[in-house]
Amino acid sequence: MGKAEVKKIIIDCDPGHDDAIAILLAGADPRVDLIGITTVAGNAEVDKTTVNALKVCEIAGLMDTPVAKGASLPLVRKRETAADIHGDSGMDGPLLPMPTKAIADEHAVDFIIRELLASDGDITLVPTGPLTNIAMAMRKEPAIIPKIREIVLMGGGTLGNWTPAAEFNIFVDAEAAKVVFESGVPLTMFGLDLTHKAQATPEIQERIKRINHSVSDFVVELLQFFMQTYKEVFGFEGAPIHDACCVAYCIDPSIFTYRKLHVDIETKGEYSYGMTVIDMLGVTGKEPNVNVALDLDQDKFWELMIETLTKYSKAT
Repeated sequence: MGKAEVKKIIIDCDPGHDDAIAILLAGADPRVDLIGITTVAGNAEVDKTTVNALKVCEIAGLMDTPVAKGASLPLVRKRETAADIHGDSGMDGPLLPMPTKAIADEHAVDFIIRELLASDGDITLVPTGPLTNIAMAMRKEPAIIPKIREIVLMGGGTLGNWTPAAEFNIFVDAEAAKVVFESGVPLTMFGLDLTHKAQATPEIQERIKRINHSVSDFVVELLQFFMQTYKEVFGFEGAPIHDACCVAYCIDPSIFTYRKLHVDIETKGEYSYGMTVIDMLGVTGKEPNVNVALDLDQDKFWELMIETLTKYSKAT
């Protein structure tokens, strides 16, 4: 057997408890090469999500991974944040010092464009927040579109968590989502139907706690805060680590099951703005444009998480 391919990825995120765990998963698994992190307004304002990304890099020892700050506002609408879920900082719970790591001297959109244009078409974009940066990059330099290997995103679903119809990431900037979903780039979507199944239960959290080093302790603190807010707001008994599913897919796609379906983004509805309109029955006759993740192998998913977090013990 030949050597396994290492997948180059850029995580575009709004940390965010589950974004932080996604970064940690990418930072220690040798099957992905995290070439950069870009930040966007979403769970909190972009200044806060950028500081959070820097903090995660510091605790993980990812000091050479560039972090570029991106869009502070959606393309069209007013900014909305998710303080009820993630706290005012966007990553409440763990108490971490202010980072010493500096942000890149380049806007996130320009970083994405530069990396893609210089690539061999082998970079996967992993947006785990609103799609503002990705849409802006596509509009500023359309030549990047055929250079994107794949976009693996967290967002959407057949249900909503911000409105009855819409998931937060898509709702916050549905116009940007529409640009991305209609770009023709291969898309894999991890919506709420899937990510609500990736819940870190108290039992899972205990397994992570037993790893017993600074990174695993940080993850447990993230999960405890996140689980509490999800219990208060949605009645969940665990913490759904939505965004980590995207990185897990980049590492081992066999963890998940999918269907290729047509997905449209609703931008005009009075009650349905931000909805991912998923043609589950094929009634539109439109060609499938999205690989929609629908289920996961729980054992494989959590084994990957535990094994990867354990790797940090050698370096922290």
